[in-house]
Amino acid sequence: MAEAYPPSVSDGSSSDNSEADNWLQGDQDDGDDFSEQETVEVLSLMDDKVFDDALAMITYCKEKYGLDFLGVRDRLGLDFYGSIKLINFIRQKVKDGKPVQSDEIKQSDLEDDSLLKPVLEEDALIVCLDDLPAAGAAAPQETKQKETPVVDELLQKNAQLQEELEKLSQQFSNYRLAVQQTLDQRWGEDDKPESSKARAAAPAPATNGTEKKEEEKKDDSPPEATYYFESYAHNDIHETMLKDTIRTNAYRDFIYNNKAIFAGKTVLDIGCGTGILSMFAAKAGAAKVLAVDNSAIIDKARENIFNNGLDNVITCIRGKIEEVTLPVPTVDIIVSEWMGYCLLYEAMLPSVLYARDKYLKPDTGLLVPSHTSMWIAPVADEEYVTDNMTFWRDVYGFDMKAMQEGTYANCRIEHLPSSTVAGTPQCFRMLDLHTCTKEDLVFNEKWTSTYTSKDKLDGFLVWFDTFFCETRQEQVEKQLTWKQWMDIKGKESVAFTTGPFDKETHWRQGLMLIDYAKQPKGAEEKVKEGAKLEGEIEYAIPEGHHRGLNIKVTWGLEGQEEKQSQMWMCH
Repeated sequence: MAEAYPPSVSDGSSSDNSEADNWLQGDQDDGDDFSEQETVEVLSLMDDKVFDDALAMITYCKEKYGLDFLGVRDRLGLDFYGSIKLINFIRQKVKDGKPVQSDEIKQSDLEDDSLLKPVLEEDALIVCLDDLPAAGAAAPQETKQKETPVVDELLQKNAQLQEELEKLSQQFSNYRLAVQQTLDQRWGEDDKPESSKARAAAPAPATNGTEKKEEEKKDDSPPEATYYFESYAHNDIHETMLKDTIRTNAYRDFIYNNKAIFAGKTVLDIGCGTGILSMFAAKAGAAKVLAVDNSAIIDKARENIFNNGLDNVITCIRGKIEEVTLPVPTVDIIVSEWMGYCLLYEAMLPSVLYARDKYLKPDTGLLVPSHTSMWIAPVADEEYVTDNMTFWRDVYGFDMKAMQEGTYANCRIEHLPSSTVAGTPQCFRMLDLHTCTKEDLVFNEKWTSTYTSKDKLDGFLVWFDTFFCETRQEQVEKQLTWKQWMDIKGKESVAFTTGPFDKETHWRQGLMLIDYAKQPKGAEEKVKEGAKLEGEIEYAIPEGHHRGLNIKVTWGLEGQEEKQSQMWMCH
């Protein structure tokens, strides 16, 4: 862009309020003399082009650069002083070489009073502010034709804002309903007729996240689905994931160690979050990266990508992968961090499988990661049970057993020390992401273990290992741990575990404690050191909560028909 500011331009960032006030007073005193001059030279907001009047310059900036000064002024409801701040804000941005987009300018950008001091000395545009059409007023006859597009755009923006307001209102209703359902479940109200009636009368969930208007298309997602995407709009959850070095380093190492695989390829990043995986892929030489997310975090991802100079490679798309239309028919690689607690909580994997079947090139397309294995082991941790469960039976001399209600029904997310693992772990499920289906995510699998502890069986621990294969033809043997697989593959291989035998990850493990009060009498005495255990583990989706997860474990002594069982909820 051509340099629009001579060396004498003031630096607005270092001004104070008194200087700004003095300048404004002086400008108002001298304004009449200035306006009486026969010619006025108004410098363009975006480049070094000069105009005879302010309106012609504003129309030029809108048509050439898409900068709608009047639209921003009217949208933010700016008065004379606010308009001065807007002028100086834009000029400072252009001076610093930063992009300026009308729809990204917010009221908060103009709160600093230092913006009252002009960036451009003797800025004729400021003096001409009173000559511009007032908000909502008809333009003078001689400029009516120029103003018509501005008015049309303002009307369109108003309609868009109204639509966004209605969506936000609907999302709030959905959120309130989700909270009510959670309270109903916690207090045992879920089965009451009035609760069901209230849910039936609640408004249908709103469409969340598609970029283009689809008035006839309705989103019948349950309320918790809306809340799910909203929960990923905040920084905290992304900070936690990024600081999980086991997780983030694994993706980075695989992508950077295999630049030949990514070079020149089209990559789809599903659930891109902050854009970190997309930026890894772009740095590795990908020709095009499509970053898709249905959360508002996509706006920050877009900014992160721009600030790192990768916006020429990465395109951000907001919406569900099942609903958006990609600008390409196929992709070479799909990268996604879809894993949830106990691997399948949050049910993001079906979206990845949908994208695989629709967009990934057959035979040659690669999924990153490529395989996951799921593990179970018995647990004995008397100290944990005492601190977290039986604690409630004697709280400073008071029995608070009411606080225990439901605590055994939930799968607790904890990172336990390896010493609490009380039996041989077993892999009960291996998922090859290139071939598995949505139906493979609901299952009942057998498991066995040899009990190795002298202490009482307190429950079960579930975790998963994740593998990154370089080709879709490569297989991972079911009973290999992540470490055994890496030893076989060599130092360049990439895999990680969320289990208790290695460094903690943000996934930790799923701890399911046995509620012996609901088991047959004497059940806790049956499992002794050296006992051979056998049973089944079932993963199921709870009715009415498609992103939730129920885990049921059946266990008993090998060869005996009598078995115990219990179900836990992940939420």
